[in-house]
Amino acid sequence: MRAQAFVLLCAVGCLALLASADEHDHKYEAREEVVLWMNTVGPYHNRQETYSFYTLPFCQGPKKAISHHHESLGENLQGVNLEFSGLDIKFGVSTPMTQYCSVDLTPKKFEAFSYAIKNHYWYQMYLDDLPMWALVGDFGNGHNDQEMASDDMYILTSKKFDIGINNDRIVDVNVTAGNRVKLREGITLHFTYEVQFKQSTTSFEDRYDKYLDPHFFQHRIHWFSIFNSFMMVIFLVGLVTMILMRTLRKDYARYRKEDELDDVERDLGDEYGWKQVHGDVFRVPSHPILFTALIGTGYQLSAVAVGVMVFVMLGDLYTGRGSVLTTAIFVYAAFSPVNGWAGGSLYSRMEGKEWIKQTVVSAALLPAVTSATVFLVNFVAVYYSATRAIPFTTMLVVVAIWMFVVLPLTLVGAVLGRNISGTPNKPCRVHPVPKPIPEKKWFMEAWVISTLGGLLPFGSIFIEMYFIFTSFWAYKVYYVYGFMLLVFCILAAVTVCVTIVCTYFLLNSEDYRWYWTSFFCGASVSVYVYLYSFYYFFAKTKMSGMFQTTFYFGYMALFAGGLGVMCGALGFSGSRLFVEKIYRNLKLD
Repeated sequence: MRAQAFVLLCAVGCLALLASADEHDHKYEAREEVVLWMNTVGPYHNRQETYSFYTLPFCQGPKKAISHHHESLGENLQGVNLEFSGLDIKFGVSTPMTQYCSVDLTPKKFEAFSYAIKNHYWYQMYLDDLPMWALVGDFGNGHNDQEMASDDMYILTSKKFDIGINNDRIVDVNVTAGNRVKLREGITLHFTYEVQFKQSTTSFEDRYDKYLDPHFFQHRIHWFSIFNSFMMVIFLVGLVTMILMRTLRKDYARYRKEDELDDVERDLGDEYGWKQVHGDVFRVPSHPILFTALIGTGYQLSAVAVGVMVFVMLGDLYTGRGSVLTTAIFVYAAFSPVNGWAGGSLYSRMEGKEWIKQTVVSAALLPAVTSATVFLVNFVAVYYSATRAIPFTTMLVVVAIWMFVVLPLTLVGAVLGRNISGTPNKPCRVHPVPKPIPEKKWFMEAWVISTLGGLLPFGSIFIEMYFIFTSFWAYKVYYVYGFMLLVFCILAAVTVCVTIVCTYFLLNSEDYRWYWTSFFCGASVSVYVYLYSFYYFFAKTKMSGMFQTTFYFGYMALFAGGLGVMCGALGFSGSRLFVEKIYRNLKLD
């Protein structure tokens, strides 16, 4: 136990370190070196299709030797590829227009630049951890998607950097690309740069605000969607409570009246409803190991989602490269006992015997599915030589985290869960012979109930999905994590309410197979989210190409699947409490 506690402490320590660490303290002395990093270049409409900046025949500045730059795990996974620009920039020292290198346009280099301009390539730079973007070039009348690719193409060969400083800190950076030179084979391109320092009243704490878009994220539509979803929750909770309370009260009254009849009258009577399956309702579902692993994974993902949102709100982690992803990885590892506890205790209450197998499946289920998806996308990224290709050393780090942190902590949670809350406590005795399930209307079939159960949860979040998709697939920085946390709470409440109603309908039709039905009722929201991703791809973006399409639909399937597992676990939890409650209050012979 001491060893496990030490591992957990190390994980939390790494989380804090990686979330806050940087290459320096962002404080400069007069004439101190300021490093300009060139990151990636790629087509504007395909945000994730990025390549190393120097895959295009750009040239570096004369300055070569600099200090080493350290990348975090999140940066490696997100394809950050910082390379030194070679430009000599000193803090507080303005530099006039200066030529730093030249490129002779051979046919091969001309073809590379032409292809980049035709496909609207642009590149990203970092100066003191503040990003900047600039176009490689444009067409005859400027950068216009409607222009024909046969128009004259121009490359932008000069960069003007305007750097705002406040005392000894850099608080603002801007780049202006200019000097349009028409592309022709055989000419020599002369690249120049200019640096202007100016005093700024912006504080260091507020320097990232210029990258946020409050007009987009805090639009009245966003506020209205939150209010609308919140009112839907209040209405739904009230409606569910009223209907179920009235219906259950009538059911209990009818069952009490039937209990007063003698055996002959009871046999002649028309008994129906959820009471008739009391001997089967707590029967162990099919594939209990897989089921409990999914429930444990859903609990863990819910805890991770809330934890990451809280960490980001407290630390403004969206301002750092890869900080949110790094935080999510280590929070997922630290919350592994939640998975073991939830899945292990549920499996023990089902009187399962293969608890070690169940624990390993719980710990490996999500990482295995994620790895398969990432492997597919990574294969395409390697083929394209994109920076999104995950390095082998990074893969080893992730595997080490799973082997030495996730798996042991999941085992600890499973042991604690089995010993503390793993005692079977079923309100009704399970009959040795399963009761036949009677025929019922088509709309009461389990698959119909499960499919329709995801409509209302999706309706409560689909507007927020637009904002999240736009921030990830377009060029927006998502920072309203308070909105996201509120929407998550709304989603959880709607999912639980809908799943309880669906479970009641299923049991009232004398179908006792509620375990998987309640899970799929909540998880079906993933189907609607994935279908919405198709609409977003074709209607809201201009993505194209095999790499970007594979990346988009691969990771959207992973996102939708994770959301489905999380909602399925929440739905099952609400249904389990509801089922145990109504059968515990039922008078049985």
